[in-house]
Amino acid sequence: MNLSRTKQSPEPVPGIHSLAGRRIAMIATVSYHLVNQLGHQAEYFRDIGMSVVMVSSAGPEVAKVRTGPRLRYEIIEIPRSLTPGSDLAALLKLTKFFLTHRFDLVHSTTPKAGLLTALAAFAARIPVRLHTFTGQPWVTLKGPMRWASRASDRLIGYLNTKCYADSGSQAAFLASEGILPARKISVIGHGSLAGVDMERFDPDLQTTEMKREIRQSLGIAPTSTLLVFVGRISPDKGMAELIDAFRGLLSAGYDVDLLLVGPHDRERGGISVFDLDDALQCPRIHYLGYAPQPEKYLAISDIFCLPSYREGFGTVVIEAAAMGLPTVGTAIYGLTDAVADGETGLLVPPRDARALEAAFRRMLDHPEERARMGQAARRRCFELFEKSRVNAQVAAEYARILEMKCMI
Repeated sequence: MNLSRTKQSPEPVPGIHSLAGRRIAMIATVSYHLVNQLGHQAEYFRDIGMSVVMVSSAGPEVAKVRTGPRLRYEIIEIPRSLTPGSDLAALLKLTKFFLTHRFDLVHSTTPKAGLLTALAAFAARIPVRLHTFTGQPWVTLKGPMRWASRASDRLIGYLNTKCYADSGSQAAFLASEGILPARKISVIGHGSLAGVDMERFDPDLQTTEMKREIRQSLGIAPTSTLLVFVGRISPDKGMAELIDAFRGLLSAGYDVDLLLVGPHDRERGGISVFDLDDALQCPRIHYLGYAPQPEKYLAISDIFCLPSYREGFGTVVIEAAAMGLPTVGTAIYGLTDAVADGETGLLVPPRDARALEAAFRRMLDHPEERARMGQAARRRCFELFEKSRVNAQVAAEYARILEMKCMI
């Protein structure tokens, strides 16, 4: 059954929704995150009659946004790293921007944008201030940086009207860690930041010939079982364990290749035990770098890999699921929501290369089970995370909060 062609919810009609006329600012640190993750949600809000402004640092993705009377983009440079002078400048610009436009609601994501937006929106007395947590950098930090990052999350929780996590397990973790009280954090729907565009992430869009050509261009044999990772190539994504496990598969005689898709975060998180250049000495490990159309590479793959140490939810997991791929990942908060262990993939303890290798072996030794998991993953993705469902759930939450504030 081609789920992407199943009847979708009708497109919203401007002027009849309870949120029509409300003004919202959507803020993230970088345009890559805001446009690629939340662009279709911003368009949905515009289509139900809201006035939407997307705010982030400059980036090439901004050009992809179809701006118009009810949707525009504002560039405010928000540094990712700790830079007091630039942070203060961004805070002042955000505060002035909020004072000028008097939004009904602001909604931030990503750590630095979350902190600066919380401070600026509170100072500007924006009536509804929201933030979605998508992962905690401090989980893998130590010393003063860990303390500062935790303190930042606590302040975000304190200053905002309401906070969300993009997974239930992450919400429970934040509450248990004392970052904010359980009453102040929840999950919209079944989680995920903005769902998945299943018309884009549709395995049927790539023909057999197209897949063959892509594999050939990468030097991957058509008979090889292809493991794929999509995301930042960084230590906290479990790269060292992934390479170790993959080398174990090669030593055991499996006909496999590994494709790494995403930018290499060489310095974030300090000195790494993972060396990309060393890994690429293996001819069966292929590094593509950033790819604007990851679905093309998911389409040629057989197993998705995400052995992270931390994840808020793992949006890329449900994008892979939409493409019919099972996931081998780690049993950490966030991924336990994105992957149904034993049904849509396999979860193993983090930082355990041998357990990771064993999960890959199970997938490779039982192709029928692997195919069943892939089909179940796509079905679950459609039922829980299809974008129109998630967009409607977020809009309903906005309406609920604004109604509580007597603003609609």
